[in-house]
Amino acid sequence: MTRSSAARAWEEPAKLLTPNVESPAPPRRRAIVYAWRPAPGRHAAAIERALSLRYRFLKRALDIAVSLSLLLLLLPVGLTVALLVELTSPGPVFYCEERIGRFGVPFRIFKFRSMYALRPHVLEIGREPHLHASASRFGKKASDPRVTPVGRILRRTSLDELPQLWNVLAGDMSLVGPRPIIEAERHLYGCHSPYYDLFRPGLTGLWQISGRSEVGYDRRVSFDAEYASRWSCFLDLVILARTIPAVVMMRGAY
Repeated sequence: MTRSSAARAWEEPAKLLTPNVESPAPPRRRAIVYAWRPAPGRHAAAIERALSLRYRFLKRALDIAVSLSLLLLLLPVGLTVALLVELTSPGPVFYCEERIGRFGVPFRIFKFRSMYALRPHVLEIGREPHLHASASRFGKKASDPRVTPVGRILRRTSLDELPQLWNVLAGDMSLVGPRPIIEAERHLYGCHSPYYDLFRPGLTGLWQISGRSEVGYDRRVSFDAEYASRWSCFLDLVILARTIPAVVMMRGAY
């Protein structure tokens, strides 16, 4: 898609950029209709990349191949983690939460439960939106009494996010992309919100390889904008390669 074709597209309705109206849809699967608006250079670059055939086909093929391979390879690890979660604290093995996907379409994200699930004062952050927004704004606490002993290990090793490979395989997420957010966080993105809506949320990304919870929220948002305006398959491969040492060193993971 050339820059001139992107410019013409700004004059036509599309499911991108600024939220306009909500189209009728079944509960929990509502889609937000977006209207094109003239955008500065970085926006135009992000639009061109997000609507390219490379993003639509090549990146999707990479997501399917890698996520399916990892699911099969890590199946014994996943079963072991599920057993540990089940035996060490009451509650479901998986934690599910609605996140905002590409073009504003919500989806349910899956994780291994890392917090106590039954006592009101130790519920998962995601069940209390106002707490979730606050925690997301200022980062996770290094010591949180709601996290189970096994959950601390899962978070440090990022094994709690292993079930998100299913989200990648299903097409709700990508291996690399912006961090998945909830609706309560959308306003925190401000003028950078269009960057987020153009791309599928990622299992990893620039934020994850740059310090994770040690990075402030404003910097995290700028990472998402930078990724959107610079996206390429090569950049995805670089981020995937750098994710391995970032996970091993456990920097900012808690």
